[in-house]
Amino acid sequence: MQATKEQKRDIAMHTPNKDTKEEWVQWATADVNKTSTNDLTFDQANMILKQLNVKVHTSVKDPYEEFDAKNTQHKRIMAQLYTIGWTKMVKGREVPDFVPFANWLKTKSPVKKPLKEMTPRQVSKVIFAFGAVVKYQFE
Repeated sequence: MQATKEQKRDIAMHTPNKDTKEEWVQWATADVNKTSTNDLTFDQANMILKQLNVKVHTSVKDPYEEFDAKNTQHKRIMAQLYTIGWTKMVKGREVPDFVPFANWLKTKSPVKKPLKEMTPRQVSKVIFAFGAVVKYQFE
């Protein structure tokens, strides 16, 4: 997720000049070619704010990453995420990683809207299409 406009504003307000701001961006991105706060991710912007002793921002959850744990269709997608290996460790537990799935929903899915906003029929289309992705991974 890209840095928010509030993060960018805070970085600009707490750096003495443009050159210093550019150096912070290069440090956070580990890329000397990046000099704009527009190049920062949400986490990189928070890294800079932390170093500047400014309050870091809390994450704004992408609606494409949300799911209903009680919905059987959503559980099916979670199972597919485990199968394909799109998981991450959280507090010592392996859990589905919805970030790559959200990116897939936005770009390659037959229904380009968040799961919670889809009808059961639309979710079925997504399950079928994502099942093809899972199958392709094992071919």
